[in-house]
Amino acid sequence: MASRTIGVVGAGTMGSGIAQLAAQQGFDVVVRDIEQELVDDGLASIEDNLAEAEEREIIEDAEAVFDLVTGTTDLAMVAEEASFIVEAAPEEMDIKQAIFEELDELADPDVVLGSNTSSLSITDIASVTDNPERVIGTHFFNPPVKMKLVELVTGHHTSDETLDRVEALADDLGRESIVVDDFPGFATSRLGLVLGMEAARMVQEGVASAEDIDTAMELGYNHPMGPLKLGDYNGWDVRVEVGEYLAEELGADVYRPPQIVKKMVRAGDYGVKSGRGFYDWDEE
Repeated sequence: MASRTIGVVGAGTMGSGIAQLAAQQGFDVVVRDIEQELVDDGLASIEDNLAEAEEREIIEDAEAVFDLVTGTTDLAMVAEEASFIVEAAPEEMDIKQAIFEELDELADPDVVLGSNTSSLSITDIASVTDNPERVIGTHFFNPPVKMKLVELVTGHHTSDETLDRVEALADDLGRESIVVDDFPGFATSRLGLVLGMEAARMVQEGVASAEDIDTAMELGYNHPMGPLKLGDYNGWDVRVEVGEYLAEELGADVYRPPQIVKKMVRAGDYGVKSGRGFYDWDEE
């Protein structure tokens, strides 16, 4: 087992972004997804982003960094090579539990298992494992190569040793970490969802345009990005799932998606990844 190898389960937007971040910091990375096409798409995204980073003089040698990344459909390969594995699968409990149950069987007991979930219970995810003390929430933000925060979420059985190791890893990745208890929405999603859904309701009610609401928060409250533009980056399909989950778990309608967001998602207007959300990203 290589101590400088990170495994990433899921080659989508977040998984490929976390893999790119780790490679840029000098880690060997193994990225796994369930189909070779998904793996190839993730690797292509990493390669393109690294080439752009080299053009912008963020990194010196994109090819050398990309050489640190390996793709696979074999979960056993990830478990065998990595000392830390982060899951970045869809935000569905059944999917995550199935992954962690298999990883717990395949990986040595000293391998830390992290989940990039933005809201689901780490305790519930870890409940299917025989070693829940090594399971922790590692919530990166989109895009991981630019966003400096990682939210570490301790489940009921997460050990102090696991937390210490992941705090050190976050530092090695050049990220600032915060520690929160396992509670629905953690700290960031719970606050961010309220702001995003209320901003969407304001557009629905005709209070102001999306652009003006975002400008108000950027210039009036010094937010680097307005809540609606941020929602476009995160994906409103994901935000609807998280919002409905938090509304049920916390019994608060402030998290529930308004009709304008539900209609966008039904139409396939998720934000940046689909080309349109509250903004037209094809024109950006």
